[in-house]
Amino acid sequence: MKKLLSILSVVTLSASAQNPIIHDQFTADPTARVFNNRVYLYPSHDIPAPPTATEIAGHPASEWFCMADYHVFSSDNLTDWTDHGVIVSQERVPWGKPDAFSMWAPDCVEKNGKYYFYFPDAPKSGRGFAIGVAIADTPIGPFRLEKEPILGVTGIDPCVLIDKDGSAYIYWSGMGIRGAKLKENMIELDGELTEMKFPRRNDAGDDTPQLPPMKVGGQQMEGLPEGFKEGPFAFRRGDWYYLTFPWVRGKTDNGANPTETLAYAMSKSPLGPWDFKGIIMAEHSNGCWTNHHSLVEFKGEWYLFYHRNDYSPTMDKRRSARIERVTFRKDGTIEEVKPTLRGVGTTLATARIEVDRFSSADEGVKVDYIDTLNRFRGWYASLPAKGIKLRYADVDYSPLANGAYAVVQVRAKSNTALSLRSGNKQIAHILVTVITERGPFRRDQSGQWLTLTVPMDYLPKGKADLVVTCDGDAVDIDWVQFRNRPQYFSTVGTNAQPTQPDNQGFIRRWQLLEPVRHEVSSNIILTESYLQNLMVSELPKIKNKKNKWHAIDSQTYNVRVFRFAELTGNEPYHSLFWGTTVIDCPKEISGVRLAVGSNGASCWWLNDQPVLTLDGDRRMVEDDGMSARITLKQGRNVLRFALVNGPGLSDFCVRFVDEQGNPVTNYSITR
Repeated sequence: MKKLLSILSVVTLSASAQNPIIHDQFTADPTARVFNNRVYLYPSHDIPAPPTATEIAGHPASEWFCMADYHVFSSDNLTDWTDHGVIVSQERVPWGKPDAFSMWAPDCVEKNGKYYFYFPDAPKSGRGFAIGVAIADTPIGPFRLEKEPILGVTGIDPCVLIDKDGSAYIYWSGMGIRGAKLKENMIELDGELTEMKFPRRNDAGDDTPQLPPMKVGGQQMEGLPEGFKEGPFAFRRGDWYYLTFPWVRGKTDNGANPTETLAYAMSKSPLGPWDFKGIIMAEHSNGCWTNHHSLVEFKGEWYLFYHRNDYSPTMDKRRSARIERVTFRKDGTIEEVKPTLRGVGTTLATARIEVDRFSSADEGVKVDYIDTLNRFRGWYASLPAKGIKLRYADVDYSPLANGAYAVVQVRAKSNTALSLRSGNKQIAHILVTVITERGPFRRDQSGQWLTLTVPMDYLPKGKADLVVTCDGDAVDIDWVQFRNRPQYFSTVGTNAQPTQPDNQGFIRRWQLLEPVRHEVSSNIILTESYLQNLMVSELPKIKNKKNKWHAIDSQTYNVRVFRFAELTGNEPYHSLFWGTTVIDCPKEISGVRLAVGSNGASCWWLNDQPVLTLDGDRRMVEDDGMSARITLKQGRNVLRFALVNGPGLSDFCVRFVDEQGNPVTNYSITR
């Protein structure tokens, strides 16, 4: 771009980031499943404790996990997620306590065309947690709740693995991690239940059993490491079974409570014994105590779904789902996964690209919330100095046609600029300036977000990275979005059939020369004598110009030559436009007038004879200028124009009218 555009517009921001993947509510413990080539996500749903909840699971409600229902989400690209609404809520569970707010990590599997949703809840009577089942004919319900929980399963965080032979196994956390085979009906354990006693420490500090015995099914998973474990997720890959789980791997040096990792073990049997292998993901760097997860294969790639308290940095009981890619080594072990802001998936260039969710960034780049009172509005990135940049990977530019433009939202600072690049090519350059009645703001005084619209210098092909660079003192940026312009023109081929003027007589087919630079300080200077002198001096040069000609049909009655300049990569301002069209008349048409409106001064010739000049500071008005009576001869007539544009956005409309001002249309137009 030879000129930078500054356009002021105050807008309302919205959050649409890559990680976390759900942007309008908390989504913890994300279990992902693939059904019919689509990913379905079954998370738990953290909410702030309502006033009626004073205590949850023995903890003050305001300080503990609070969950009352389950939503299901789905996606076919891991980027765009549809919320299908609530599928189970605590007041609907026939055996559950309706105000327990303890609907923790769930799972959902398909068998024989039925979908089985497993979830924990606090029972109306008794203690601890039980695991319930709801059944549906589709992944999104409606789900029919079983009247009783699964007998013999006492705990939380159910996971079900369906093996290649159709056998189903359920895993849960409670007294460590346990597992058992399910019967064919998917709602009963297959095997005997064992009566177990549960000691509980009393006030005196001894281990006197104080709870009645309970019948428990399944077996404890052997071979797992010491330390707190919960949230099992089991799956099969090849001949290996994987048991993955959140795990606290020891105390910190300062005695603070350690936080959870994601760990895993492998076996040749669905119920172990297990060979502990190590860490999938290390503790969260921000101190979020929990992590909970699932692993799924989708379109040939493996992904880890997990959670972190992105939208609730001061309260780690409100979590949000994330995704990362997973890599398996040749021996089947898992490479450690590093959390990222970017996450996974391809972002369409026509969507809002939340560049604060960058793939990488230079040192000094900071990310902060747009609104600390409503963190679901998302984040912005601060680039503190000239040359500082960030990179957002995997933008798909293919939806953009030639002539797309970028919409960039930045926090306003005067005398600041940024550039968008892909590889070594500059996509666009944006000048950020706030204009007021009293002139530009001084830097940092506006505090507004602006939407700035500029044409693109370069359109990347297919999928490529987007790099944002600060070109001034400092810049804050929220999102970037590319949009296709309306298709103002269509290309006319060499073998195109003749066309007609439209029903109002306006000529839309033209051959346009790419504009020639011509500096004009103001359109006021474009007098008739100025134009005549300009044509004498410039027309010989234009005829010898090697600029490319373009044959176009305008999609509107007014030919927007400033859009034509942008589409061809030229400057629309301070330019001289030159065009021609050929009119074929089946017979002579006499006594007509050429009627023209143009934004900018223009000169018009018919068959090399000057017929009309529009001078001065013009606006495009239909039939603004009218020639004397002229004759369109039988056969070929050539109409030419030259249009001088200063600081405005130039366009024109032209037609022939008869003595009564009616449009003349009984001719054809060729190249």
